[in-house]
Parts: sequence; C-alpha cells; structure tokens
Amino acid sequence: MENNDNFEVLFSNLDESAQIIQNESELTYLESLVFAGECLFENEVSKPLSEICKKKIKNALENVELEKLSKEQIRKAFQLAILKGMKEATQPHHAMTPDAVAIFISYLVNKLTETKESFRILDPAVGSGNLLTAILNQANKHVSSFAIEPDETLLQLGYVSANLQQHHIEFFHQDSLTEIFIDPVDIIVADLPIGYYPNEEVANKYELKAKEGMSYTHHLMIEQSLNYTKSGGFLIFMIPNFMFESDQAKQLHTYLKEQAHIYGLLQLPKSMFKEEKHAKSIFIIRKKGENIKAPNQALLSELPSFSNKQALTEMIKSINQWFDAHLTE
Repeated sequence: MENNDNFEVLFSNLDESAQIIQNESELTYLESLVFAGECLFENEVSKPLSEICKKKIKNALENVELEKLSKEQIRKAFQLAILKGMKEATQPHHAMTPDAVAIFISYLVNKLTETKESFRILDPAVGSGNLLTAILNQANKHVSSFAIEPDETLLQLGYVSANLQQHHIEFFHQDSLTEIFIDPVDIIVADLPIGYYPNEEVANKYELKAKEGMSYTHHLMIEQSLNYTKSGGFLIFMIPNFMFESDQAKQLHTYLKEQAHIYGLLQLPKSMFKEEKHAKSIFIIRKKGENIKAPNQALLSELPSFSNKQALTEMIKSINQWFDAHLTE
C-alpha cells in the first residue's frame, strides 16, 4: 500500500520551494516549479538566488525522500503542483488531461499493445507530460517514448516530471505540424489542441487544410499523426464532441475513410466538463496497412462517471470482450 504521507510531503515541499523562488524572482509559479523540480532531481540548488533563498529551498527539499515514493505518487504530486500553477495562469493552452482519463487511456494502450514485446509511442501534444507518464507508469514492457511541445514552460515541466519519475523520454521543442525527425511509431496518444491553426504556409502542405479560411489544428494534427504511425499502428485521441459536426467534418471523414479504420469512439462523462460545448470523447483509429482489417463493428459507448466504480468495472468488462472479439494482429 502506498504511503500518502510521503506524497503530501513531496507536494507541499515542491509547492513551498516554487513559492520561495517565485517571491525572489520575476518568474511565474509554473516556471518556479520547473526550478524547484530541477533542484530536487539534482539534489542541489544551483540557481542564481540569494543565499537565504537557497537555504530555504534546501531545507524544504531535504524532507523529500523520492526513493520512498512510487512513480505514480511522484507524477500525481507534481501534477497537483502544476494544476495549482495553471489556476494562476491565464493561457488557454495550459490545460491538463484529467487524471482518471489518463489512467483509462493507459488501460487502452496496454490492450492495444498486448501482443508486442516492446513498442514506440509518441505524444505530439505532450503539454506537461501527465498523459504520457501515466501511460509509462502503467506499461509492463519496454517502451521508447517521444514527446513534442511548442510551449517552453510546459515542455520544461514535462522534462522535469519525467526525470523525477525516471522515465527516458525524447522531448522535442517544436510545432508538431512542422517536420518531425523521428521514425514512425507503433502508437500515438494525444489530447488534441482545439482551434484554428495560425500558420497558413504550413497548413497548405496538408490534405486536411481548409478549402476556405483557416484550418483546424486538431484536423491537421490527426493527419500529421497518421504520417508518423507505422502501418497497422494505433492512434488514441481526445477529441471535442463537435468534431464530426463542424463545417470541415465531411473533409475529415473522407480522409479518415481513406487512411484508417475507426476502432472506437468513447464519449467521456459530461459531468467532467463545466460546459457541454467543451465535452470530449476518446477516439481510437488504426492506420491502414497490409492484412489490417477493419473491426466488424466499432466500439461505441458513453462512459459512466469514473467515480462510479461498479459501472466502470462493468464497462471495462464489456470493452475487454470487444477487444477479444474484434482486435486482430
């Protein structure tokens, strides 16, 4: 059984250290959290801060015993501190995949890679790394991991979080829709960024560019992800529920029919979202390839509340049955 006292000690001392750094500098809480995490990982305070400030941080972090914490406890404690910082921040792209959803997607990744001895995974919209590290913490085999994020603060948070959890992830600081210098992967996961893509020159290289006006980032990201997936590889996206009802939905549907097989669409509980227009679903597709057949029927369902353990257990039982019946090599 995990010791929650150690988890709380980690969160409170990371939080305290971040606040000390924030008060001493012109950094935001999230930027200060990056430095606090680095101090903890390196076991020294090497930042240009006053001696009093360094002493306070050292005293706070001395209470943390990382070796007594599981990777999941470290992920959750760091996530909690990030969430605190995001409440202070106003950037709309600073959002995190809900914990219950990250764990559920981890379960789906394990089901889809069950027959593989190892696999390669990419998150092209990694943010602070919460979804990807949750998946790695649940994986029971060797995984080669790659992550892309254009926002420098989020990328640094993801990097520090991965280090504290002792995960080897290759991070790329770039726009995911420009050329990515990695070989195709077995599986892609992403909580897709929603909205219009501002760089029309880059958008013009995609089949899913808008016929008129601006293109949708989430559509282009799906196309780019398929470009970097092996034949027969899987893609798991968190998508907005309105995606197949938008003005460019017909174009997306035609493209997906040509390039992939739709395996599932699992609607997340509406209770998770403040407004229905922000509600999302988990979309599972498979890239077409030789001997890759579409399932006889797709997995379509509305997921129960993640707090309703009995209903969720029943749902997972029926999803397992679907996988047994429809998942082919």
